[in-house]
This record gives sequence, structure tokens and C-alpha cells, in this order.
Amino acid sequence: MKENKGSTVKFRLDAKLPTGLTLVKTDDRPIDYSDVPELSDAWFEQATRMAQVHNKKQVSIRVDDDILEFFKANGNRYQTRMHAVLRAYVDGHRGK
Repeated sequence: MKENKGSTVKFRLDAKLPTGLTLVKTDDRPIDYSDVPELSDAWFEQATRMAQVHNKKQVSIRVDDDILEFFKANGNRYQTRMHAVLRAYVDGHRGK
């Protein structure tokens, strides 16, 4: 991090991100939480626990170029969509 006239530069990226957004310089001002409401007891009474998230393992696989390009052409999060296809296959074949 570089000092810049009394504020700290968190990041700087001049290139566009895949999302079309551009990161810009920020400083270390504290976040204003004054508009965030307090959570009431009623909120905690109606809250439910989320389902257990499966542990995922990082792997490296080889796929054909056309398959990878197909998933990438449909936007960001292509790995998540590939995972959904694999999940549907496995779930569909478990009962057999």
C-alpha cells in the first residue's frame, strides 16, 4: 500500500474487470453502519439454519475446447454451471 496525501490507497486497477467494472482508488474511511437496523429477538426467532454446505475439493480436469468455450460464452461463473451439470448427472444416477 502507498501513502497518498494522508489516505491509504487500498487498490488501483486501471484495466476493466470481466464484469465490466473498474476498481478505483479508495481511502481508509470507516464504514458508516448507522442506517443498518438492529436485529430484534423476533428476527432471531424466525431465522432458520441453512442447509449444510458440502465440502468441495479443488481438482484439475481436462475438457475439450468447445465444452469450455460453451460454458464461458454464457457469462461469468462458468465453473458453477459446470458443477451444476455434474451435480444433476450424479443425482440422476444415484438411484440406479
